[in-house]
Amino acid sequence: MVKRVCQIIKVKPERFEEYCKVHDEVWPGVLAALEKAHFTDYSIHYDPIHSLLIANFKWTGEDWDADMEGVARDEETRRWWKMTDSMQESLVPGAKGSGEEGGWWLDLKEVFRYEGQA
Repeated sequence: MVKRVCQIIKVKPERFEEYCKVHDEVWPGVLAALEKAHFTDYSIHYDPIHSLLIANFKWTGEDWDADMEGVARDEETRRWWKMTDSMQESLVPGAKGSGEEGGWWLDLKEVFRYEGQA
């Protein structure tokens, strides 16, 4: 199964450079947790006009909930989220943080896709 995901969140403008710096060297355990949970083709883009981070990735697993729970249980990922959440402002009403019920990043609905014939 392949699921495409696009999410957004606000980055605090005064923390943007720090956010970029930590993403220059993402902790190996965080990347391992994503790999184990079947994340592929993951990227984060920045919209400076609105201070938005836009994440895109593909998930290629069989059990979304189990994979997301596995990521949320990973201790290194939880430490990473604690650090990066402090640099962000969620657009999800009532959000408490990454890995918490209801989410932290706002999921966007896909309205168009063209895959071409590569």
